[in-house]
Amino acid sequence: MSERSQLQTGRTAAHDSAFLRACRREPVPHTPVWFMRQAGRSLPEYRKVREGTAMLESCMRPDLVTEITLQPVRRHNVDAAIFFSDIVVPLKAIGIDLDIKPGVGPVVAQPIRSRADLERLRPLDADDVPYVTEAIGMLTAELGATPLIGFAGAPFTLASYLVEGGPSRNHEHTKALMYGDPELWADLLDRLADITAAFLKVQIEAGASAVQLFDSWVGALAPADYRRSVMPASAKVFDAVADYGVPRIHFGVGTGELLGLMGEAGADVVGVDWRIPMDEAARRVGPGKALQGNLDPAVLFAGHEAVETKAREVLDAAAKLEGHVFNLGHGVLPTTDPDALTRLVAYVHEQTAR
Repeated sequence: MSERSQLQTGRTAAHDSAFLRACRREPVPHTPVWFMRQAGRSLPEYRKVREGTAMLESCMRPDLVTEITLQPVRRHNVDAAIFFSDIVVPLKAIGIDLDIKPGVGPVVAQPIRSRADLERLRPLDADDVPYVTEAIGMLTAELGATPLIGFAGAPFTLASYLVEGGPSRNHEHTKALMYGDPELWADLLDRLADITAAFLKVQIEAGASAVQLFDSWVGALAPADYRRSVMPASAKVFDAVADYGVPRIHFGVGTGELLGLMGEAGADVVGVDWRIPMDEAARRVGPGKALQGNLDPAVLFAGHEAVETKAREVLDAAAKLEGHVFNLGHGVLPTTDPDALTRLVAYVHEQTAR
């Protein structure tokens, strides 16, 4: 038996979970639910355990990662856990000088804007992130039949942080590089694809049951630019982990015009933000893919009845999908009432019980 086959047979506890069945477009006992950013600032227990610990440091402590990842599973009864980390962790691990500044986000000390700068992007090895392997081992032992989702930032989104030096509204430096020096741009994304793929492989080999590629900023691009300048690198990441057999999820914000291409890049499940109904998203993606989404995170502030009404709309629009994982259309907002999330999980489970 190959190493990868052994990896698969080692995950039998989670194999028949509602989440993984939905990702594989198989019949489910109920529509599975999890939330992007379910582990984090909305939970008082998260804020307590993170007191005095910087974000990047907390991502490198297996004990903290394990506790934080488990918190929403205990509290909300979600159908999957997502590994607590950050998309810039692999960049930090290979020596990029960056920090996550509260209220700002990732900030890079020396932006990458020239061919010489590429040399700072060395390959990632499992030995660079031993805390990831250790934490996932601890988590899978605790989670049992609940799947663990690993994740990474997609090459375009990582490139946008590296080129801009931090978060950007207009991505002017990123687009200037993409349009002005397409050869350097392609080489940059190719290196980032290798780093991202290596980071996902570490997580899968440690025991993650699925992986999600976050292309948070790619909605800033037109479809033709995505196909020409971004899709090859994203496809390289998905191809690199295809043989593991775990579901591959692809998500971006403001990507309504890109949904078909994002599926074409190699995802098994395409994440949908709140701007497009699930049935229209399915039409754009085409057959052979499950979909994930897509309640507007702000709806959770509107009161219980409004949340149920809007959740019902999502479920109705998703009723004929080949596979549906219920999620928000983006991450949980920091000031969300955790009880609203707990009630939402229960509501979806009750309404879709088969």
